[in-house]
Amino acid sequence: MTENQQATQSSPLVGAIDAGGTTFKCAVLTPDRGIVASRRIPTTSPEQTFDQCRAFFNENTTNGIEIKSLGIACFGPLTLDRSSPDYGMIHNTPKPGWSGANAKHYFERALAIPVHIETDVNAALLAERQWGAAQNSETSVYITVGTGIGAGIYANGGLLGGKHHPEFGHIAVERHPMDKDFNGRCSFHGSCLEGLASAPALTDRFGNPEKLGPDHAGWAITADYLAQACLSLIYTLRPERILLGGGLMQAPHIIPQIRNRIIDRLNNYAGISSIEIEKMITPPALGENAGLMGGGILALRSD
Repeated sequence: MTENQQATQSSPLVGAIDAGGTTFKCAVLTPDRGIVASRRIPTTSPEQTFDQCRAFFNENTTNGIEIKSLGIACFGPLTLDRSSPDYGMIHNTPKPGWSGANAKHYFERALAIPVHIETDVNAALLAERQWGAAQNSETSVYITVGTGIGAGIYANGGLLGGKHHPEFGHIAVERHPMDKDFNGRCSFHGSCLEGLASAPALTDRFGNPEKLGPDHAGWAITADYLAQACLSLIYTLRPERILLGGGLMQAPHIIPQIRNRIIDRLNNYAGISSIEIEKMITPPALGENAGLMGGGILALRSD
């Protein structure tokens, strides 16, 4: 008997998908986030991508590794109104060919099991609250900064949003004095937070972020915009944790720069110390697996 087959006998298994704009990560998980099997699938068209995910889970079923339910952490915007016939549908996305795609409907039909779906940032935040950097926090936020910008917010015992999830990446920010001429990258709003501080926005102005030194002005400008976004959350929610994840946050110098700009802009207001900011503004603990682990939590929902 293989190790994977032994895992299937010791505990019920669930499926998880971290559905990203570049890659779909699929996994069979134990309830305590053990990975029994996994696969990375390039994001192409909805039909091709969904079919390859289905094939992964069907192959595991054939090998005796069967899941009882599936959780999907998906890029958005998503329809999250459970009373809507479009529940789970992606809408108005800049990702070509994906507007109108509905992973929930597809996998319910294809796998004939319960399927639960949430935004990728909400799912990542659930995982970080259970196992990662947001444990024991009553109010916490997960912001992802990559191709786009999004945020998941947990307050008052649940995820903020209900039928509709926040579109935090599209809030307005004050233009940096060294960044007055850039029109912004967002196809809907131009110079919103996502239009000014996402990875494509940085690339449009200054080139490949991986080739920019830590003292490059592009990082200072981006840090200032993200500091403004964090301050909006601090002033309105006063969260214990704001986790900054996503590809752009992998640069080791960017989070310290954001913290410093928050401290500068706070100007000693409301008794918030630099030590508190240091503890509050932090990278996720689960790294690139946060969305996948969050998918596992979604799969265990009873609703």
